[in-house]
Amino acid sequence: LSEIGDTLSTPQAVPIILANNDHSFKLDEEALKKVLLKDELKDRYVVVVSVAGAFRHGKSFLLDFFLRYMNSKYVQKQNISDWIGSEDAPLTGFSWKGGSERDTTGILMWSEVFLTELATGEKVAIILLDTQGTWDSKSTVKECATIFALSTMISSVQIYNLSTNIQEDDLQHLQILTKWSGGQRQSSILSCIAQEAHHCGLLSSEIACFLMPHPGNKVATSPTFDGAGRLSEIDQEFKDNLRILVPMLLAPENLVLKKINGEKVKVRDFVQYCKSYMQIYEGNELPEPKSMLVATAEANNLAAVADAKDVYIQLMEDVCGGAKPYLKTEAIETEHRKVKDKAIEQFNKKKKMGGDEFSAMYKDQLEKDIEETFLQFKSHNESKNIFKSARTPAVFFALAVFFYVTSGLFGLFGLYSLANLCNLGMAVAFITLMVWSYVRYSGELREVGVAIDETANFIWENRSYFKKRKLRKQSMYQKIIINLCMRLCENTF
Repeated sequence: LSEIGDTLSTPQAVPIILANNDHSFKLDEEALKKVLLKDELKDRYVVVVSVAGAFRHGKSFLLDFFLRYMNSKYVQKQNISDWIGSEDAPLTGFSWKGGSERDTTGILMWSEVFLTELATGEKVAIILLDTQGTWDSKSTVKECATIFALSTMISSVQIYNLSTNIQEDDLQHLQILTKWSGGQRQSSILSCIAQEAHHCGLLSSEIACFLMPHPGNKVATSPTFDGAGRLSEIDQEFKDNLRILVPMLLAPENLVLKKINGEKVKVRDFVQYCKSYMQIYEGNELPEPKSMLVATAEANNLAAVADAKDVYIQLMEDVCGGAKPYLKTEAIETEHRKVKDKAIEQFNKKKKMGGDEFSAMYKDQLEKDIEETFLQFKSHNESKNIFKSARTPAVFFALAVFFYVTSGLFGLFGLYSLANLCNLGMAVAFITLMVWSYVRYSGELREVGVAIDETANFIWENRSYFKKRKLRKQSMYQKIIINLCMRLCENTF
């Protein structure tokens, strides 16, 4: 993770879906979490803009202009009319090049997530995705379908980038050309997935088209053109239309929040959806429609669990977290039950997929997670009890005093052998106290420290036994000695 952190200090394209040599894909979960699960990001609603389409048609090139707008609008907050930059400004960001060889593989995410607040007051995070181009000589049908399906399912805006004449297969990408081997079966599966996805609110039915002029022959054909210092070589008409297109997609008033089943998706939930979708695309075959919907329902319920658990943690933090004073055991357990009920209520009212029976196991998981979290709060609360933390030294100090007084009394009556035994007990009590202090100071011999604490707790918890039962069987002077020691122990607390 430290290597990833060092790498991401400068904004760059981060591969989150990795392409393997066998045409399969793998999610780089650590990289995804490193970019997104930051405190300032994870609770924001997410906007995910993805660009897909055939290889060598300018997807990464277009995204670099998106980055230029995003930096000007959301980072530098400069005059937005000048976002495209000067003629000699280098075009940087997602890697791209001219020529016939593909440059992007898998799915890439820009490491800088852009933040803004909508007119509604909702705080959002904007993610840009670049995808591997389809239909090149190295890609299989399954590979093309997987990239397109994944990027479409996780994005809130999917830009399908085409050039020249629009063919029927371009408009019906989910159905894939039946002339490919095995294409008919994959066509029906993807078509069914699309229909079910629309029905469940996973995909938007809104479609729009924007016709862009050609950027110029220099951009399209030169294998050495990289945009650095050569923006002047891009046709002016192309740049003029960029000034129209990009704000239509990325201006605050035009941003499209990612929604699933009508619910807005937060950044942390987006991570869970990526994990769930990737799990069903790791096989050698395209998933059945039911698998995709089950994966979505699973991620949807896990997101509801995470939200409810957060409610529990936040409310318990207000009760006993951080620098809050010690709370009695009965009181913290009462508060736990109240807060747990509120968290369960939060889970129940969250709109979820899969039905009540499907959600029941996630509710059980939530209750289990809450109980485990409560044990942590309870342990932290107990550590604030200064009297309990002082119990061990107090008990052994009281024992030392007890043996000292008893030794003196035995010596007074000439019972020197018993007096010596008491002196030995006093020495053992002091040595134990010294060992306990060393353990607490050094952090070493922790098992020994635990054993000493347990012994002290046993003595303390059974002090009433000696008071009520043993005293009746002792001689008068022994009763006086034991009673005195018990008072010393109690007064220490």
